[in-house]
Amino acid sequence: MFTTLKRDIRAALDRDPAARSTLEVLVCYPGLHALYFHRVAHWFWNGNLKTLGRFIAHVGRFLTGIEIHPGASLGMGLFIDHGIGIVIGETTEIGEGVTIYQGVTLGGTSLEKKKRHPTIGNGVVIGAGATILGPIKVGDNSRIGSGSVVVKEVPPNSLVVGVPGQVIYRDGKRVSQAVDLEMADMPDPAQKAIRCVLERLTELEKEVGTLKKELTSSPAHYAPPSKYHSPRNE
Repeated sequence: MFTTLKRDIRAALDRDPAARSTLEVLVCYPGLHALYFHRVAHWFWNGNLKTLGRFIAHVGRFLTGIEIHPGASLGMGLFIDHGIGIVIGETTEIGEGVTIYQGVTLGGTSLEKKKRHPTIGNGVVIGAGATILGPIKVGDNSRIGSGSVVVKEVPPNSLVVGVPGQVIYRDGKRVSQAVDLEMADMPDPAQKAIRCVLERLTELEKEVGTLKKELTSSPAHYAPPSKYHSPRNE
């Protein structure tokens, strides 16, 4: 237990430039407090005192703004920076030396009582607001870009960005299908869809205009009689 706590404290000191002392980390870092609550709750959960474990986890959520299910398995050296809004599901497994920023969701995609949450490898960094869904594996030393939505397996040593998440770097090299994809220039799917609709609307307007001209210039153009026209007046 003490070895794990030391690793958690050392992780904050090593990975947060704002951390100035062990005392500051101990009393001022909600991510570390959330880990304390979780490790106690996890112990009770594994000891078949599940309601007590859930209650301790609930208290930790109330005090830190970080929701970690007591059934989740968290490795040593996990650093949760800021942490507000983080949700970690029941069957999540997190390796050692992982860094998670605020707003991250490690969620499930199934209602069945089985493995339904992600497995995060060692040394992974998950950016703010990222979402990882389903029983997928994120390989060791990978990085998930802020705001990304990951629903497929991620190989080790990869950089993933976008919605849905795409691997743009692997082992320090660009992936061929993403040669022109820069992290700051990710395509917006909604914007792309709207652009396609507008382009199609413009094409339809041109076609309608052409048809109107053809009907107007045609000698066989038939104009229906007015509803006020009466044969008796002729």
